Amino acid sequence: MGGRTPDLAVVIVNYNTGPYLERCLASLEAHRGEVDVEVLVIDNASHDGSHLAAKAAHSWVRLIENPVNVLLSPAWNQGARETSAPYLLFLNPDVEWWRGTLGDYLRVARSHPRAGIVGPLVRNMDGTVYPSGRPFPRVLDAVGHAFLGTIAPGNPFTRRYHLRGWDRTTEREVDWVSGCCLLMPRVAFDEVGGFDESFPLYGEELDIATRLRHRGWRVLFTPEVEILHEVGVSTGRSRRTLLTHSRSIYRYYRKHRASGWRRATLPLARAVLRLRAELEWVRTKAVDR
Repeated sequence: MGGRTPDLAVVIVNYNTGPYLERCLASLEAHRGEVDVEVLVIDNASHDGSHLAAKAAHSWVRLIENPVNVLLSPAWNQGARETSAPYLLFLNPDVEWWRGTLGDYLRVARSHPRAGIVGPLVRNMDGTVYPSGRPFPRVLDAVGHAFLGTIAPGNPFTRRYHLRGWDRTTEREVDWVSGCCLLMPRVAFDEVGGFDESFPLYGEELDIATRLRHRGWRVLFTPEVEILHEVGVSTGRSRRTLLTHSRSIYRYYRKHRASGWRRATLPLARAVLRLRAELEWVRTKAVDR
């Protein structure tokens, strides 16, 4: 699978994903389509053998083993440097291709030359549609969604943020798409300098979408291809990961949204995001009992 001058490089960062990585690679092989593809797995010092098992089952995969866990954005940048393909697909290992092919995906990207990111329709593992493809929320909507999204998903803040009323069966320009599957032309990726490694885990897709849009690139959602995504296989849902997510969203707000008078809101934003993370941890423990 692949050749010396691939049309597309798929970069997958793996960390202790068990059988998910192998299933991801098998689905890519089955849904390649008419496109020359190189697949790189960057393993972040897994100790469960998932990377070795996947490589044994799929000899066409190029495996790069990091001696330590450098986290996500640095490893994605590392993978991009390892190939010269004109299109880059950054893919989570807990994704399985569901409908359409890599060739179909690349065709959509080529037909929209100013699309800096193209994201697919994402389904949860039960087949329901995950609301990938969203606007950058207004501050009030962001706060309302943060506190009510999981306990009262029908609230008006979440409905606006998830673009309720759009069934995601149509192509649409959006502000950002889920980071589990990002197809990017290399020229766009290079123009913004790749992923900002100060977002090593979480928030990196928001940041790069924002920087691309500032440079005149578009972010496109397409239903031409569909994937299944099992959330949080590598990271889990611990207090530590919730706090890491909180810090990343604060970093994004400080970098991109807190200009002018909004600088005065930074201490409040930090406190609100920390509170939200702690409440989510309490709720998670209660659900797990």
